[in-house]
Amino acid sequence: MTAVRLVVASMNPHKRDELAALLRLDGVELVGLAGFAGATAPVEDGATLIENARIKARAAVRLTGLPAIADDTGLEVDALDGRPGVHAARYAGPGATYADNVAKLLAELRGIPPERRTARFRTVCVACGPDGGEAVGEGVLEGRITDVPRGGFGFGYDPVFEVQEPGAGARTLAELPADEKNASSHRARAVRDVTAPLLALLAPHRG
Repeated sequence: MTAVRLVVASMNPHKRDELAALLRLDGVELVGLAGFAGATAPVEDGATLIENARIKARAAVRLTGLPAIADDTGLEVDALDGRPGVHAARYAGPGATYADNVAKLLAELRGIPPERRTARFRTVCVACGPDGGEAVGEGVLEGRITDVPRGGFGFGYDPVFEVQEPGAGARTLAELPADEKNASSHRARAVRDVTAPLLALLAPHRG
């Protein structure tokens, strides 16, 4: 049986690599969007995570003619009434770096005690097929925002997100090696949630 090609619809190399590490499915060959001529990152102007993930997946399908999967992740901080939420990647403004976003977040939380710094990462995965079919999965990881960054792994807000779940040992995501992070992260949970509907979506495209 010929493997079906699935486009990872992200121009962010960190997200692309994490999704590729998590999406190891028999009979599915992952291909990066950046390898296609004319590939660009679409404008993510959706009001929700699922809307942004759908925008990216559908744009990749239109460009490549292949099934595609995308994700979008938000950081919900309780003391900030759920901000930055869907705007996590652009929290410090257009063109903001990871460091810019983290600096803004920590500045807004200055003086807030540890017990009020609770937060969660929420990831939504959307896969779309050329025939209009769609598969959706969601994953959530509970934690809190630290006072200072810790750890040298990961990316984005990982250095200031301390996982508050059994077995994490009060470490930030940036203190977890990739294999540990990929076993229980928000993105890993979203991928597990989308796997069954994704395989059903891909079934008609198998050779």
